[in-house]
Amino acid sequence: MTPPVTGLADLTAESRMIATPWSRMVRGIGLGQYPVEYDPVAAARIRDAFGRLTAKTSGAYTRFSRLLAELVLDVADPSSGADVEKALGPVLEAARAERNPYWRLMAGCILMDAFAKLGLDSSLLGGLPAEVLAVLDEIEPNQIKDENQGRHGDYERLSASTAVFLALGQLGLADRLVSGPRNHVREALALLDRVPAPFFRGRGGSMLFSVLSLLGFDSLALDGERDHLREVLDYLDRADELNLPPAFPQPMSPAFPKVYPLLTMLNAIAMTGREEYLTYGRDRLAEAKELLGALGPVERTHMGLYYLVALHNLGRLDEQVPDLGTFVTELVGQWRDIDPGENFFLHGIAYPYLIETAMVTGRTELLTGELLDRLADAFPSLDRTPLDRANRPYPFSYALNMFGEIGAADRLFTPRARYGGRSPVEWVIEHLSEDAREEGSRLYMLDHALVSYALRLRGAGRGETELFRSFRFRLAEERVPS
Repeated sequence: MTPPVTGLADLTAESRMIATPWSRMVRGIGLGQYPVEYDPVAAARIRDAFGRLTAKTSGAYTRFSRLLAELVLDVADPSSGADVEKALGPVLEAARAERNPYWRLMAGCILMDAFAKLGLDSSLLGGLPAEVLAVLDEIEPNQIKDENQGRHGDYERLSASTAVFLALGQLGLADRLVSGPRNHVREALALLDRVPAPFFRGRGGSMLFSVLSLLGFDSLALDGERDHLREVLDYLDRADELNLPPAFPQPMSPAFPKVYPLLTMLNAIAMTGREEYLTYGRDRLAEAKELLGALGPVERTHMGLYYLVALHNLGRLDEQVPDLGTFVTELVGQWRDIDPGENFFLHGIAYPYLIETAMVTGRTELLTGELLDRLADAFPSLDRTPLDRANRPYPFSYALNMFGEIGAADRLFTPRARYGGRSPVEWVIEHLSEDAREEGSRLYMLDHALVSYALRLRGAGRGETELFRSFRFRLAEERVPS
């Protein structure tokens, strides 16, 4: 293994704000973290995987992702002499061919983010930033087709707003959000009232608040006639009264849908640099600790990473987790009692969360070969139910992302006995349904994992953009011992 960091102190601002696989694999923001030098073997593997994917599905989003990955890899390859302008045309054409407005917008956002991270001339994108911003108006409420259909309201448009705000910020175009005839920031904040379930309002709102703080627009959310962050905290406190709990693929404890949005809100508070929110209404850190303690063991593997990163960003890690070593050892050690092939969600993504937790805390010695092999060999077990089979790209994308980050991608790209002598990547793609109809947008998570892997190969010298480099976590810095 070659982990990219030795501990929390090494994390960049982008990795502190977008620390977990959820934002990257599910939502497609923050791709390409932990850049490394170009590797022709890894590049060939990414190209081969996309070749197999596009042979399996005719979807525009996967075609866009493949073409973008090709562009990224050509730019990253020191010997290629990439013609960016020539390659860009087909990428834009594929993005615009995506019929679903949310995913069309996300394609544009990922492309803009890639341009920023590669240091390319953004003028080549022409009117794309304005075009993508305009797509927000096409995203209608309650269009997410999953077990929570009807509970989302404008959650998808809220998430899309966050993504496009961040993408424009990466290109240095954030002023467009507030300087025209429409104030897009205020419009996005108004969407919060139209997300009925506290779980989704908290989780979606936290990312919006974080991005607004990054862009320097936090005063619009916090200092006007309404303090939207306080209102979201108030709304989370009414979860029992409102009785709109999210549905999950597996039964979850009552604490899980409460602690998840709370932890994301704690990270948003860290982004604002305003400590008073930690005691607004109640002691939020005490609440988080109590809820975390009420989780089941497997649920805790999902939430440990959110908890530790939020505390680190708040400058409260030593106070709240005085024995970090024991905390991480016990958390990661739970892998022995978890079968990652038992189901796609609760158990299926537990190992990737444990791997990332060990990585960011500098404890990769806890990641034994047996742990990594158990995850690499888990995916055929998801044939056990139609639901798990259709959602297999979900945990596989998480695993691919994490194996790549710790330098252990060989386990997924080389033949294994469990897969009849094929690689896990080959096997998973071969076992997609016809034209990936059953998987639907879950397939896009695999697209995101591969694009993210490609972006990581841009070279260690192409690290954070100026937007993230200039950001400071004030609460953490104020608590650094002198």
